[in-house]
Amino acid sequence: MSRVERVARALKEEIGSIVHGELKDPRLGFVTVTHIELTPDLRCAKIFFSVLGSEKEQNNTKLALESGLGFIRRLIAQRIQLRFTPELRFIQDKSCEYSMRIQQELDKIKELYEPGKSRKRNKKK
Repeated sequence: MSRVERVARALKEEIGSIVHGELKDPRLGFVTVTHIELTPDLRCAKIFFSVLGSEKEQNNTKLALESGLGFIRRLIAQRIQLRFTPELRFIQDKSCEYSMRIQQELDKIKELYEPGKSRKRNKKK
């Protein structure tokens, strides 16, 4: 495992811990840090997160995370020993939402074509 991967894993754990336990913002919804992309020089980190809830709750959570960037970065600097603390940028990851929507559509299709259920067939005359 490369150094970038190790630092990204440590960042993911720490940021998740900070968001769930120490970031006190009423706008914060149920958020999960999904993954982190870190530049090779460890100076910039894109933090991908997902939020369960409505569009309004998702937007409020993104605002809460962005307003807490300084606080999160300061705690990262204290907890992870790096020469430079990376610049952090939060990006909403909608892949979970997308996969849930696909699963719902597959379930609908399965109900339509499940064996034992009657279905109409077009007969040509």
